[in-house]
Amino acid sequence: MRPTSLPPVTTRISVHGDRPYDVLVGNGLAKHLPSLIGSAARTAVIFAPPLLDRAEAIARELPGPVLIEVPDAEAGKTVEVAARCWDALGAAGFTRTDAVVGVGGGAVTDLAGFVAASWLRGVPWVPVSTSLLGMVDASVGGKTGVNVAAGKNLVGAFHPPAGVLCDLDMLDTLPPEDLAAGMAEVVKCGFIADPVILDLVPAWRRNLRELVERAVRVKADVVGQDLREAGLREILNYGHTLGHAIERREGYGWRHGHAVAVGMVFAAALASLAGRLDREVAERHRVVLDSLGLPTRYAADAFPELLAAMRVDKKTRGSTLRFVVLDGLGKPGILTGPPEDLLRRAYAEVAR
Repeated sequence: MRPTSLPPVTTRISVHGDRPYDVLVGNGLAKHLPSLIGSAARTAVIFAPPLLDRAEAIARELPGPVLIEVPDAEAGKTVEVAARCWDALGAAGFTRTDAVVGVGGGAVTDLAGFVAASWLRGVPWVPVSTSLLGMVDASVGGKTGVNVAAGKNLVGAFHPPAGVLCDLDMLDTLPPEDLAAGMAEVVKCGFIADPVILDLVPAWRRNLRELVERAVRVKADVVGQDLREAGLREILNYGHTLGHAIERREGYGWRHGHAVAVGMVFAAALASLAGRLDREVAERHRVVLDSLGLPTRYAADAFPELLAAMRVDKKTRGSTLRFVVLDGLGKPGILTGPPEDLLRRAYAEVAR
């Protein structure tokens, strides 16, 4: 808890590139919104029902606010919901200089960013993350999108925000299981780039701010070099190839962090069986994720369905599967076209 005699400290983490912006990490950050949206005359605040009070409080900081309520979580991340948002912007007379603010977890901010990217071919937007997952993953990097029947995030656009608010006060009321699920993306950053994160996990609640800042720095460094996922940015998908397939099989009823946790254990097993990763490092995945109460196993009979889903993953090139794997702690690489037998053997290590 912060001493009341000291003003809150805000950390600014810069995301470089063609359209640079800052990620703000701290407490009580809503006051920064007007400076981020600039001269906008109207602001659409897109939010899910559980966040009505927060959305209304944020709207009071903004010019000409228009509140747009959308379904919570992945249920709101559809083309149909995006179309409703576009209709609301049209009814309010939104122009290219107006702005969109997304208040919620990763699904809401992904949707808000996509609505902003597609309205008049792009208007300014700011994600205000209310979940740990949103802070360290969805809100940073400018990837926006919605889900379709063929898979997750297959329709979207690269549209960097004007800035990102990671207000740690938002985490105070987050359910423990959602907080833990968000840690999966933090752990991912530890394995691919910053192993110090893994050392902080045993006392993760006490170290939460440092963990958020470290994870954001990892992502900011990567996306600043590769906005459009032409090369380096692909490493951020560690654990996501199988993870997205699990989410699709579960009808998006599983938490994203849970699916990615299983996906990382699978990717580590795959790298180990391919002779690229020490068995000790591979096993550390399960130990770290188990300590957070995250799942590390999945249904034994699901492999054929998951394999079919992985074949339409964004990292697939033609008919060739590609997996982000590790060659050591903080040393990510790509495994291209592994034989199906190797995939089955790796899956056996996560099968119940």
